[in-house]
Amino acid sequence: MNRTDRLYALVEELRAVAPRPRSARWLATRFEVSTRTVERDISALQQSGVPIWAEPGRTGGYALDKAGTLPPVNLTPAEAVAMALALHRLAGTPFHASAATALRKVLAVMPPAAATAARELAARIHVAGPGPATPVPAVVADALTARRVLRIGYADRGGAPSARDIEPLGYVGTPHHWYLVAWCRLRDAVRAFRTDRITSAVPLAERVTRDLSPGDIDLHEPDVRALSLG
Repeated sequence: MNRTDRLYALVEELRAVAPRPRSARWLATRFEVSTRTVERDISALQQSGVPIWAEPGRTGGYALDKAGTLPPVNLTPAEAVAMALALHRLAGTPFHASAATALRKVLAVMPPAAATAARELAARIHVAGPGPATPVPAVVADALTARRVLRIGYADRGGAPSARDIEPLGYVGTPHHWYLVAWCRLRDAVRAFRTDRITSAVPLAERVTRDLSPGDIDLHEPDVRALSLG
């Protein structure tokens, strides 16, 4: 294990048992280094602002203040690059802008050396996307969060334009397109609008009060299922 990964692992080990302490000897055995190396690592973490203190005595050791201002998860450079690769695949989806913001936040809380290592690793990785993706307008991307009625311009598969007031209910992603599922007031029914065919969108003052029902999604895609966060 290199030093950068060990520093991350030290913090996570102390976080897992906080507020109980871990002795330098225990940590040295756990990470297969000398106690002097552990002491140097702890000192480096303290100097970088990590709230670790030493408790004296036979049962003492190093303890971490869980209430301190630490990021909830410390990522290694490889993990940060893996996240960047996953977020790259969100290009053209309604969540692309949020994904880019998330990645910037991850890099911002990483130690400078780790962030530099992540950027150097990323520079050695090249990806080829499935093709150019049509950006989703910000007001459409934020439709579910804002819970506002939208007035959109929309082009059907033949290119014929129409203007509609819709109540956003959900998103559906398929291997080829993203759809905004909404109650269409023009058709008085639920419709799925391909995001690349939405030519304009203006949020109205009226709030959306409907909710998405399981039967509202029918795109002839047998594998469509709700997103799970674990």
